[in-house]
Amino acid sequence: MNIIFDISPLSTALFTVAMPLLAFLYQAIIGKKDSTGLVATIAIGVSFICSLLTFLKVWNNAPLTSEIEWFTIGQSTFTVGIILNNLTSLMLFLVSTIAVPVHIYSKSYMQGDAGIHRYWMYLSLFCFAMLGLVIMNNLLLMYIFWELVGFASYLLIGFWFTKESAVQANKKAFLVNRIGDLGFLIGIAIVYSQFGTLNLVSLFETGGLIDLTTVEYGLWVSPHNSMDASWLTIAGISFFLGAMAKSAQFPLHVWLPDAMEGPTSVSSLIHAATMVAAGVFLMSTLFPLFNETVLLMITIIGSITAITAAYFALAQYDIKKILAFSTISQLGYMMVGIGIGTWDAAMFHLLTHAFFKCLLFLCAGAVIHEMSHLKAHSQADFDPQDLRNMGGLRQYMPQTCILMVIASLALAGFPLTSGYLSKDSIIISAFEWASTHGPIFQIVPIALIIVSILTSFYIGRLIFKAFFGTLRIKHLVGSLTSLGESPKLMLWPMYFLGICCFFPLFSINPISYHDSWVMDGLLVDYPYEANHTAHLVIPLVLTIGALSAWIVAWRWYVQGLYPLNAHSFANRLSLNQGYLNQFNEKVIVSGVLHLSKLSYWLDRNIVDGFIHIFTRFIQHLAHFSHWVDKNIVDGLVNAVGKIALILGNFARSAQNGKLQTYLYSVFLLVIVGLIYLLLR
Repeated sequence: MNIIFDISPLSTALFTVAMPLLAFLYQAIIGKKDSTGLVATIAIGVSFICSLLTFLKVWNNAPLTSEIEWFTIGQSTFTVGIILNNLTSLMLFLVSTIAVPVHIYSKSYMQGDAGIHRYWMYLSLFCFAMLGLVIMNNLLLMYIFWELVGFASYLLIGFWFTKESAVQANKKAFLVNRIGDLGFLIGIAIVYSQFGTLNLVSLFETGGLIDLTTVEYGLWVSPHNSMDASWLTIAGISFFLGAMAKSAQFPLHVWLPDAMEGPTSVSSLIHAATMVAAGVFLMSTLFPLFNETVLLMITIIGSITAITAAYFALAQYDIKKILAFSTISQLGYMMVGIGIGTWDAAMFHLLTHAFFKCLLFLCAGAVIHEMSHLKAHSQADFDPQDLRNMGGLRQYMPQTCILMVIASLALAGFPLTSGYLSKDSIIISAFEWASTHGPIFQIVPIALIIVSILTSFYIGRLIFKAFFGTLRIKHLVGSLTSLGESPKLMLWPMYFLGICCFFPLFSINPISYHDSWVMDGLLVDYPYEANHTAHLVIPLVLTIGALSAWIVAWRWYVQGLYPLNAHSFANRLSLNQGYLNQFNEKVIVSGVLHLSKLSYWLDRNIVDGFIHIFTRFIQHLAHFSHWVDKNIVDGLVNAVGKIALILGNFARSAQNGKLQTYLYSVFLLVIVGLIYLLLR
């Protein structure tokens, strides 16, 4: 045991990243010959153990870094290296911890799928990409793994590629993320042009190019900086654009609800600790780079994202889409945390959110799994993901119901749950931040409080419509003998995640986030004073609001006292996601198509027309040149030749060897001479 703990954290971190890569290579080579997923599951299990050892060695200790030379361009040398500090070791541990139950769950959930061998290969690649992303020590390597995460998600979202909706969804995710990736790349270019390095240690260490000790609420006052303020803002916005796409911030969030076309187990991993978490992690890593303008922009976009996504979730019927909008809304919370200068609170919420959101998706997957079995057994035609086809499932799936209620309580921020601690940390900090900036900024904490209440309502609606009342399609399916609890291999990971939804895992104090080991390890000096009244009032308001929302949801969806018009504009606006997809289709997509058609017309009629006219002119010029060459130039040359021939023939006729011809010639010359003399 001592030998294990004596292994360098750098080595265990590399093993953590390498194991999923080896599993990916194995599955890629072996193909359909091994579809059990045993190698992938063992590999991620080893990664989990190695990440735990890394975390225990690094947390609250001096950061570690190691690098080797990669290539040199001019005077600049690029290296391949890793960095281990509290932030990176926490993310390394989180990704592997969430990935383990997802792998175990997948062995039962994906059983019998024809493409299961591809699933294990893609899943291993996805985990490798995310694990590599969080420990890279320079922006170039981060960008490479960032792209790899996007590519792996493209494969997983479109896993069932025979479904047209899945193909469209993965293309949509890929294209929207290209927008963000371009921003990330522009940010890298600006930083490199200014400092001549992309190494995070060189940029952000104490006394480095961007000295952490000189940063106050994102105000960059480093003596090393000579960048114009506008370029600093552009660099920050560029990096945020990358995070907006990856972490689904308004208006680049539109890909995430459609990404539900992939297997539910994939959705749980994407939404919990991998792809969407990458943007929040990037913003936390680069926080010292952002000035006040960029931070305010992050706060505004995060607030808009949180409240719009919560509103869109209210009227959805697809169980996975409700959870997707929930993820977008919670990511908005995290971005607000970064924007107000409390990136430690944002990371705390990312950590707690990973567990209860993963559990919510796995529970939803269990429900879909059993509803799909019921559909296949009864030969009835219904959507197994539609809440309108559910109801009363707690009678058939009591354990799944309890676990999903636990995760829902954590999402809603009820006391004694992890979500209560992390959500309070952001909302209370937002109130304190707004108090130092002016009354208009109070919009942010008020919006977050409203979002919290809406969150309680829509997750309560999901629970009550799915698990309470009676099964709404009982008349279609007849016998319900095929409807039952999920297999144990799916329940065990869900139980583990359920335990992680409670406060003891994160803090010994169930009502104060300040006592959390996460907040202590990621300690950030806030640029504003604590408001003790807010620490008492806001949790009380949130708890009362959450209880009230659940009571209203119970009355509306269980007791049948729904008072609203289901076809009202507000309901349709929520159901259709604010008509953003239609707007994108009609304005952006249609605009691009019309622009491409215009470009095609210009190319065919203007550019090609000009080229054709120029071609004809050249052809006519060539014909004219040919005529001139043939008739003028060649004619003149031929005329000279003919004259020379005639003169030559004439001269030759005078030299025929006949005496009379010579006498005649002499006679002519004498006559010509005499005439000449006479004329003189």
